[in-house]
Amino acid sequence: MKNVAFLLPGAANIAALENARQGFMVANQFRQAQGLAPRFAVRLLASTPEVRLDQGRIQVQVDAVLEDAGPVDICIVPPLLAPGPEAIAEEAAMIAWLARHYKDGGELACLCVGAALPAAAGLLDGRQAVVHWAAQAAYAQWFPKVQWVCDRIVKEERGLYTSGGAFSAAHLVLHLIEKYSDRDTAIWCAKFFQLDWSRHTQLPFAVFMGHKAHHDEAVLAVQQHIESRYVEKLTVDALARRHAMGRRTLERRFRQATGTSIVEYLQRTRIEAAKKHLENSRKTVAEVMYEVGYNDSKAFRGIFVKYCGMSPVAYRERYLL
Repeated sequence: MKNVAFLLPGAANIAALENARQGFMVANQFRQAQGLAPRFAVRLLASTPEVRLDQGRIQVQVDAVLEDAGPVDICIVPPLLAPGPEAIAEEAAMIAWLARHYKDGGELACLCVGAALPAAAGLLDGRQAVVHWAAQAAYAQWFPKVQWVCDRIVKEERGLYTSGGAFSAAHLVLHLIEKYSDRDTAIWCAKFFQLDWSRHTQLPFAVFMGHKAHHDEAVLAVQQHIESRYVEKLTVDALARRHAMGRRTLERRFRQATGTSIVEYLQRTRIEAAKKHLENSRKTVAEVMYEVGYNDSKAFRGIFVKYCGMSPVAYRERYLL
């Protein structure tokens, strides 16, 4: 029997937490129907006996407070509704408990942006960690010692699991059910909740918006220039001259402010424009390629696959209105 503890911080997304909790409960029910012993003992833990969520609209009584938690094999951190520095600062006691739990040999699973809490504890420093694509830039700013990625659904490393997307977190639950129960139970749960278990990447769903919540006006001007002139042949040298900076200085400031290189920013801006054409028009892939600034079909396809996880043709088949 695995002791699974869901943490309940004050900023928790209770809907995502409950969906994940139900996954383990259904796994137990399936095993019992097969004449097998349940594999998961599931509890809710918090810093206080009662937690008020969603600005007081929801009131939850937990099974135990952290200081009386007892044995915990797997601790699960739910997504946070507002995972900014303020929400993190309010959970100092929970963050300290997480650090002790993991350092004492317990496992830790983060659902989507719930990864903010172990990141604040320093547990993800120097590691790759998965986060929702829309949160990647902000998390890179808040936790620069972590290598945040959004090209996959689930990542496991030394007993620490991260996942991307509140609904994609179900894939992490399935992973844990398969690992600590069996594959038949995990397949049953996937069918019961109608989950596409074959999906392994967030890339087809990612939308590139470009991180602009910084205070470097020169970099912001370069971003705006790229986004308005991406069809043209733009080079880093030309952008540096236009904005009266040395190339190395511009590249350093741009990466520091946006979390990406200038070349990557240009590529992702072009590919985002190509996606819009493929979603909303009947233009051929070649026509779309030219309209977003590419003239080499092999290069265009390679860059498209890199950022979308599928070919332009496959993307059109999925999203054409």
